[in-house]
Amino acid sequence: MANGLDDVVAADTVLSDVDGAGGHLTIRGHSLMELAGRWRYAQVVRLLFDGFFDDLPSDAELEKAIGNARVEVFDRVRPMLTQLAPLDIYSGMRAGMAMLPDGDELADALRLIAAPAVLTPALLRLGRGETPIAPDAKADHAGDMLRMLAGTASPALATALDSYLVTVCDHGLNASTFATRVVASTQAGLTSAILAGLGALKGPLHGGAPGPVIAMLDAIEASGDATAWLRNEIAHGERIMGFGHRIYRVRDPRADALKAVVRQLGSGNAKSGGETGSRLAFAETVEQAALEVLKIAKPQRSIQTNVEFYTALLLEAVGFPKAAFSNVFAAGRVAGWIAHAREQQATGRLIRPQSRYVGPMPDLVA
Repeated sequence: MANGLDDVVAADTVLSDVDGAGGHLTIRGHSLMELAGRWRYAQVVRLLFDGFFDDLPSDAELEKAIGNARVEVFDRVRPMLTQLAPLDIYSGMRAGMAMLPDGDELADALRLIAAPAVLTPALLRLGRGETPIAPDAKADHAGDMLRMLAGTASPALATALDSYLVTVCDHGLNASTFATRVVASTQAGLTSAILAGLGALKGPLHGGAPGPVIAMLDAIEASGDATAWLRNEIAHGERIMGFGHRIYRVRDPRADALKAVVRQLGSGNAKSGGETGSRLAFAETVEQAALEVLKIAKPQRSIQTNVEFYTALLLEAVGFPKAAFSNVFAAGRVAGWIAHAREQQATGRLIRPQSRYVGPMPDLVA
């Protein structure tokens, strides 16, 4: 039996390929390194959506359409924001997205792309006692997300966030993408399918993991001894956050892509750049200590740095609190979810695996 569906092929896809042995991620024929830091998020959305929507516009027109969708979503959810604000930030975002129409057209897809970028800053501002900032339809997606969060968005921070959204846009048949495809296979609308993905992404073994990396770094910094802190965690059966992956047996290529972005931020002349540079230097020390400790503690396994480690540093650097890290993850991954949902719907095949009953049997009366 394939426990956890390991090595079971559940779908044919043109969207992405994860080479766990070689440490490569391919997205629609392009390596991650071709895309991260070079393609804008709207361009990657178009790449993922190509062939799944008949009326797909050019890159520039799609950027404008996403901007218009942000404005539309903000107008739709604004009356409910005060009701969503008492929820935790992820649940508030998910509840807001559940209010969107459950269709299958490009307009429905673009609203779902826009929603995390709109809801997350609005709910964070309300949580700080501040008024939400309306979107600017003419701004780029990542830059507008930061502007709605802080009132301004420097080009450097906007570029860093855009690179992050590109880096996490799709990643094979992970838990949230599989959940999305299962719901899409029932011919439910895109909102229903994306809500399934959001539910799966919330878990600490999936998209909920980057936030604890910051807590770990802060605890190690306070202790003053990374190696001793890490050994103690392992001795008590705790997971070292930001290390190990279900598929990768080598270093996660997304970790290197995001590390390069953080390093670029840290090389800036602004005060925030100096702070980011210092944080990165400390994190690199912790990373090396963790790899050495894990190699000794678990010699039978190859546990390497994963995407969560440098996700945490990047999202902290651009201004998001760790409680909202999973929201920003969702803001990038929603494009991949939508593409997978449309791909699954096109097959017309309901995903319906079998289970093996291992419980007690009733007594049969002769």
